[in-house]
Amino acid sequence: DLRKQARQLENELDLKLVSFSKLCTSYSSARDGRRDRYSSDTTPLLNGSSQDRMFETMAVEIEQLLGKLTGINDKMAEYTNSAGVPSLNAALMHTLQRHRDILQDYTHEFHKTKANFLAIRERENLLGSVRKDIESYKSGSGVNNRRTELFLKEHEHLRNSDRLIEETISIAMATKENMTSQRGMLKSIQSKMNTLANRFPAVNSLIQRINLRKRRDSFILGGIIGICTILLLLYAFH
Repeated sequence: DLRKQARQLENELDLKLVSFSKLCTSYSSARDGRRDRYSSDTTPLLNGSSQDRMFETMAVEIEQLLGKLTGINDKMAEYTNSAGVPSLNAALMHTLQRHRDILQDYTHEFHKTKANFLAIRERENLLGSVRKDIESYKSGSGVNNRRTELFLKEHEHLRNSDRLIEETISIAMATKENMTSQRGMLKSIQSKMNTLANRFPAVNSLIQRINLRKRRDSFILGGIIGICTILLLLYAFH
């Protein structure tokens, strides 16, 4: 008896889900056709309240059938777990699992179709409000439209000016940071040089003495070479 009830409910659910899916498809097609007529000859959208009411009614009926089928499956599960039924009856467990899978498939299909329908309806309602806003804008006076366009252009110019000012400020800040870092590097180099000069004064004095001695030796050598040259010239002429 429980299997017969489950099959009957499954058949009813199958027919309801097919009709429910066709309703969603026809709703989308009707909306597309009305949108095409609206874009071609500016015909207003027809009211889809009748289809919405049909959708709500069918959704409630399918939810009730799913609830009944869930109850039947629970009763079959209780029967298989009762004391008078063999616990290792594979046929009963297979039948119960099959009905559970069918219930799960029907539930998933119902929620998927319902979500698609709601998404289409929400999108169409949003598009309808956008079209109304466009029509109200177009129906406004030419002076107001012109004034709005001027305001929009002025707003865009102000945004561009703000963006340019921000870019200029960013460049100036980056330049300032680079100059500051370079000044710090030069100061560190100068301090290091001063530290080295103060740390090795004897080396500096020694280098200076060596340079003075080299210069003196150069003068002496030059003098000797000059004297020898003069003596050679005098000897050559005499």
